[in-house]
Amino acid sequence: MSDRRIRIGMMSFAHMHAYSYAVCLQQMPDVEIAGIWHEDAAQGEALAREFAVPFISDVERFLDAGLDGVIICSANAHHRRDVERAAGRVRAILCEKPIAATLEDGRAIIERCRQTDTRLQIAFPVRFHPVFEQLKRLLDSGAAGRILAAECTNHGSMPGGWFVDRALSGGGAVIDHTVHVVDLLRWFWGAEVQEVYAEIGDSLLHPDLGIDDSGMLSFALANGVYATLDTSWSRPAAYPTWGDVKIEVIGDGGVLYADMSRQHISVSSQQSGKTQWRDWGGNMDLGLMRDFVAMVRQGHEPSITGEDGLAALEVALAAYRSAERGEPVRLPLTG
Repeated sequence: MSDRRIRIGMMSFAHMHAYSYAVCLQQMPDVEIAGIWHEDAAQGEALAREFAVPFISDVERFLDAGLDGVIICSANAHHRRDVERAAGRVRAILCEKPIAATLEDGRAIIERCRQTDTRLQIAFPVRFHPVFEQLKRLLDSGAAGRILAAECTNHGSMPGGWFVDRALSGGGAVIDHTVHVVDLLRWFWGAEVQEVYAEIGDSLLHPDLGIDDSGMLSFALANGVYATLDTSWSRPAAYPTWGDVKIEVIGDGGVLYADMSRQHISVSSQQSGKTQWRDWGGNMDLGLMRDFVAMVRQGHEPSITGEDGLAALEVALAAYRSAERGEPVRLPLTG
């Protein structure tokens, strides 16, 4: 396979990350987007024209198009449906986060891929941001000594659409943002979250939204590290970028601080209508695409597994249970 181009299919553009992933794939000389399937045919045809690739309205014909892998960016509740369609028809699947809206669906996704010998990777691109790659290296080197705690934020703008439809999303800002940070914490130390306490605000920032748009979470990890997460859809439309991810790690030998949005220049333009931040650092989505394509080409195991996705989802769902009960919740979840 090393001597030919890798054929990737884009399976739904419901999640906004799909657009960036497609742009990144077209920057890679050894890759082609072999087709787009999208639930809305008119939108799918427009996307296909923009990227100059075929639009295939029938999902069965899409999956029969000789694809090496697919990238699934449908609504959270549709991930199981789409993975089960694709597994066994392609060698590898990249599934947008969270892995699913429920643990039952997440487990079914993993099992279906196991049964069909399909490699499953979960889309956690923040691992590939140079700021957090450097933080990981510093933590591995012991630069901060014994780690005691981590203070994290993940703020964004309210996305609207299916993200605020609980039946399709499984939850609001908490499920949307918690999984990214929990994946980083697990990646940093290889330790599972054992207990979660959360206070969650429904329609706190956006009246009548009908779903959670803010949360304050506390985690106890198996290695003795305590972590907090301030998460929300609090960034207004005029904010220069979609949001931020920040982590401050406190150890007995020092403090490490990482801010994903610091690698930028400010661009003010009448064309855009507002000041924007343009990254000058590495492209985390491009890093994720390169990692996924390397897995497809070389046949190695995924760097971010279905089990990683399931563990991050379980912490987010435990936060909802904690907020409902008003008490800490132990993991793994039961019932």
